[in-house]
Amino acid sequence: QVQLVESGGGLVQPGGSLRLSCVASGSIFSINAMGWYRQAPGKERELVAVLVSGGTPNYADSVKGRFTISRDNAKNTVYLQTNSLKPEDTSVYYCNAKVTVYSGSRYYEGDYWGQGTQVTVSS
Repeated sequence: QVQLVESGGGLVQPGGSLRLSCVASGSIFSINAMGWYRQAPGKERELVAVLVSGGTPNYADSVKGRFTISRDNAKNTVYLQTNSLKPEDTSVYYCNAKVTVYSGSRYYEGDYWGQGTQVTVSS
């Protein structure tokens, strides 16, 4: 009932930048939090940044000062501006949203994931 679609990944040289976007659509009553996670080959998925509605951003220590998360509530969209990229940032980046859905005359909360977008940092 809720779909997340990411875009903006690609190949970039060390020191470069990318802007990732994620649009949420479907039977959304409210979006309570949106964030970005990443998973490199052979590693577990890890939090990159999260923005809770009405709260302040929370970042992984490894990206503080380089990445910025922001939201456009009117567009149900979350962005991740990634600067000063390093080879160790290479991963599949996943969008996550915690959403209150209205369906069948009732409300319930769900946790949704996008399909992922590849970010490769290499010279």
